Amino acid sequence: MDTGSDARTVPVGEDRETLVFDVNGMHCASCVTRVEKALSSQPGVAAATADLLTRSARVRLADRPPETDPARGLTEAASAAGYRLVLRRPETSPPDARAQDRRERRFYGRRSAAAAALTAPAMALAMFVPEPGWSRWGQAALSGAVMWAAGLVFHQGTWTRLRRRTVNMDVLITLGSSAAWFYSLWALAAGRPVFFETAAAIISFVLLGRYLEARVKERASQAVGNLVEMENREADVRRNGEWVRLPWREIRVGDQVSVPPGARIPADGTVVEGSGEVDESMLTGETLPVLRAAGDPVIGGSVNQAGRLIVEATAVGEDSTAARIARLVAEARASKAPIQRLADRVSAVFVPMVLGASLLTLLGWLPWTDAADAVRNATAVLIIACPCALGLATPAAIAAVCGRGAELGIIFRSAETLERMGKLDLAAFDKTGTLTTGRMTLTSVQNHPAHPDFLAAIAGVERAAGHPIGEAVAEGALRRGAVPAEAENVVVFPGLGAEGTVAGRRVTVGSPELMEQQGIAFDEQWRTALEEARRRGETAFAGAWEGQVRGVAAVSDRPRPSAKRVISQLRERGLETAMLTGDHPLPARRVAGELGVERVHARLLPQDKARLVEQWRAEGRTAAFVGDGINDAPALAAAEVGMGMGPGAAMAVRAAPVTLMSGDPAQVIHALDLADRALRGIRQNLWWAFLYNVAAVPLAAAGLLNPMAAAAAMALSSLSVTANSLRIRNWKPADSDAPPAPSVK
Repeated sequence: MDTGSDARTVPVGEDRETLVFDVNGMHCASCVTRVEKALSSQPGVAAATADLLTRSARVRLADRPPETDPARGLTEAASAAGYRLVLRRPETSPPDARAQDRRERRFYGRRSAAAAALTAPAMALAMFVPEPGWSRWGQAALSGAVMWAAGLVFHQGTWTRLRRRTVNMDVLITLGSSAAWFYSLWALAAGRPVFFETAAAIISFVLLGRYLEARVKERASQAVGNLVEMENREADVRRNGEWVRLPWREIRVGDQVSVPPGARIPADGTVVEGSGEVDESMLTGETLPVLRAAGDPVIGGSVNQAGRLIVEATAVGEDSTAARIARLVAEARASKAPIQRLADRVSAVFVPMVLGASLLTLLGWLPWTDAADAVRNATAVLIIACPCALGLATPAAIAAVCGRGAELGIIFRSAETLERMGKLDLAAFDKTGTLTTGRMTLTSVQNHPAHPDFLAAIAGVERAAGHPIGEAVAEGALRRGAVPAEAENVVVFPGLGAEGTVAGRRVTVGSPELMEQQGIAFDEQWRTALEEARRRGETAFAGAWEGQVRGVAAVSDRPRPSAKRVISQLRERGLETAMLTGDHPLPARRVAGELGVERVHARLLPQDKARLVEQWRAEGRTAAFVGDGINDAPALAAAEVGMGMGPGAAMAVRAAPVTLMSGDPAQVIHALDLADRALRGIRQNLWWAFLYNVAAVPLAAAGLLNPMAAAAAMALSSLSVTANSLRIRNWKPADSDAPPAPSVK
């Protein structure tokens, strides 16, 4: 069957690129190993990985001459190994990925249903009409239709492999079912017992297993599909001064789009008119809608719940946040965890070992039993030992975790990152904007009773100065019922404060140093108030007019509501916590003490943070670093696990191994929980796959497992591995209102 689709080339650096292919003919773990070996052996290939779950391969290229066509050489190399590669095109990859899963499910569904409809009467004839005659010919006809019509896909794959002197799961299925069918054909002519129904049952059970696997794959890719299902939607777009109805894919950067209540925003953009509440949960995992008004950014794919918005598109198509997230998730799903290496090594030699074990079983039984029993036992060995479960063990769990993570606003860039997260012993955080809100808040005001207008006066000067502290003072004044006064002729003293005229008075707001420069008297009462605020870790300043300080106010950056709980949960997990900040030691220690952070490193430049993280690694520590700004990039890159945290549009291009789309530090715990579930699922899957083959092959060789039961058990093995992985898709954080995973219709 050709389930290939066209897809894309993804640039990953200035002189490297990654090619993505659909792979036809890859059905087991040994196939994965052969595809990777064939691709990796080509000149100019830096790395190649194949994914059984998505039937795809990713090839990262090294430097190459611009005139060469690497895709052609890779396609030819794979063809020589018995596999067909189809290079994906950028504009069609996300929709085609889900369409491929759907086509595969329908293909195997139809064949499985037809095989079951023919196998059931064949088995009924074998069980209830055992006497020789028309019953045996009926079994031959029914099983022949199953073998050479419904099961033709396996035999075609086998012929392709044998022509290229390779073997895979198709070879085992063909040999097992053919041995049973051709032996029965000979036995029919010789008047001996037949087991046509066994051959039919083998094909039927394997087809059923493929169908169930295809359903699992379709569900596993649902999260990525949700991000890109916008292809055929339409929106009202302003073109040449008129509103026209256009498909989303035709929207261009700079277009203005009308988004009514209840509609999805078709592209990343900026609100130019109107205001509304926007549900961004599909991309950030945040269940509460956020208010968006003129000048605010919006993310394509989010839902406008109330109010009409006019949005100017700033990123469309492959450059949009949704497309980039889908690409990151697809890359993570296709990557391999180091824990999978053992399974890959075993799978590389597994099929030849099974063929040898089957031959030994046949030769071992022939001297002691009837030829039919010997063939039956050898066939059972071939069927039971198909290494499909080994190939699915790791990618199924990774796909489930990456998909669920995307729904919760957590993007993992690779499977290796998941494994690293299970080894962390230290978690370091940036302070401002990560553990704290990143916005100053007015925390205290002390003024002389004779000047009740103190707060309104200083708020007017601060707001006119345009400093972030000024906004905090103005907002705090409004909350306390004081309307900021109008300030004129404002002069800003960088690093010290500001001065302006309020109601005919010259009002000065700032530090003690500014007061001294301006010759303003500073009473001991106000100096004491300033020192007390600073000891609390707050930023304090004075307000004065007519040569006298009239009061003191203080602002501070408050911790995020979930930060203290996150630090506590990390310590319960056995992780040491640290704060790395460029801020003054006093406010840094105040925040750390309030949250329970054990280590505090203040007054650090970006390169200082990176050096400190590298020092921890040199000491043997496995550290994660969580940051939200460009200045955190060096530390994010230096950490064993970097977690970039922030708004969706900014974070979609962040190079951190883990991207936390919302600004809630609780996502750090959610990411660790998902990584734990991924590793647990992979270990359970590998344990089950190894145990299954180790226990089942001897049983089949000993004659304790007939081929029909072997085929059913083989299908059950693959299904159990994928079903165990899919449990992760329904996981919901204990402290979250995150929606459950969507179902496949």
